[in-house]
Amino acid sequence: MQDISLEQAIEVLLEHTKKIERTEEVPILEALGRVLAEDAVASFDNPPFDRSPLDGYTFASDRTKGAAKENPASFAIIGEECAGDFFAEAVPAGSALRLMTGAAIPRGCDCVVRQEDVTIENGRLLVPYELHHHENYCFAGEDVKKGTLLVKKGTELTAAHLGVLASLGFGKVKVLARPRIAIASTGDELVLPGEPLQPGKIYNSNLYVLAGRLQEMGFRPEVLGILPDDVNEAAAFIDSWRGKADLFLTTGGVSVGKKDIMHGVVKKIGTRLFWRVCIKPGAPVIAYTAGDMLGIALSGNPFASYATFELLVRQVLSKFSGRADVCYTPVEGYLADQFPKPSYGRRFIRAHYADGVFKIPSQHDSGSLFSAAGCNALIDIPAGTGPLPAGSRVKGVLL
Repeated sequence: MQDISLEQAIEVLLEHTKKIERTEEVPILEALGRVLAEDAVASFDNPPFDRSPLDGYTFASDRTKGAAKENPASFAIIGEECAGDFFAEAVPAGSALRLMTGAAIPRGCDCVVRQEDVTIENGRLLVPYELHHHENYCFAGEDVKKGTLLVKKGTELTAAHLGVLASLGFGKVKVLARPRIAIASTGDELVLPGEPLQPGKIYNSNLYVLAGRLQEMGFRPEVLGILPDDVNEAAAFIDSWRGKADLFLTTGGVSVGKKDIMHGVVKKIGTRLFWRVCIKPGAPVIAYTAGDMLGIALSGNPFASYATFELLVRQVLSKFSGRADVCYTPVEGYLADQFPKPSYGRRFIRAHYADGVFKIPSQHDSGSLFSAAGCNALIDIPAGTGPLPAGSRVKGVLL
């Protein structure tokens, strides 16, 4: 397939993307943002015992019948229990136990009186009013009963979910494995930041943009560096990742120049799904399969690779991971500035979106990344659109 629409390209990619079913067990502190692989069910009541909601004293309530300020009920104080302690014995009739908030209520007791309401005389507790059965009393399982479904399979775990799971003793949880993503750039002109910049060379920015975006979304890519402009070497290297990567991303080598090697690479290792998508920037995208591995080769132009990553690759990542939040959000608004260029084909331009207004920078060249640094959206301009004056109503995607 060649020269297809963005929507057709997404459809083809999703047809060749399978949700990751591999699972792994991770510590609860590492589970934020991960997708739960099995239902989490409470294995016990929470709280696991009847407990006091306040600082005070516990005893049998029937001993306070008829109690008044002038005629208080009197109890022998036999001990004290703080939260985390456990008074294993039954409290005898006519006796009381001092309790702190959260402490377990022992056998023989059915209420708690606030310590501010009582007095102590000669080591005895004086209660100046009647208390009722289960007054100031928190029951076992009041928050969660044993057998309760805590978090459903397929849920993306938030901080609140982690708190719920931790409160029920989950030290680890089973989650879907992250998709295995490998990234490389092609181009003999590229050098890595930190290396000396020789004449004719440029620093590689694409690896860092894409790896950074993946990490922002909670993925852990394998960043493999720069592949040479040699079909055989690049093909052998990418092919070696079969079985180790679910998705292999490259930038560069996708147009029609002498060093655009990805056409030859795909012929050697797999099956091409499509080439060229009817959008600007980033039209010369190649999608292919190599066994069970999906490959997407993006433009080498920095902003073009960034834009097509956002428009195409995020859809694949969403299906791989089962996470709807990975997809971009459609938005509409007004242009704060004019866009003076006609759009003969469908064009996406960088912008900053807030409160229904798109602000666009002056620089739109696909090879320039600098002006994208303050942008959080792409404006979707249909093919055949002329220059857009300020105030024009436009659609876009929030990144």
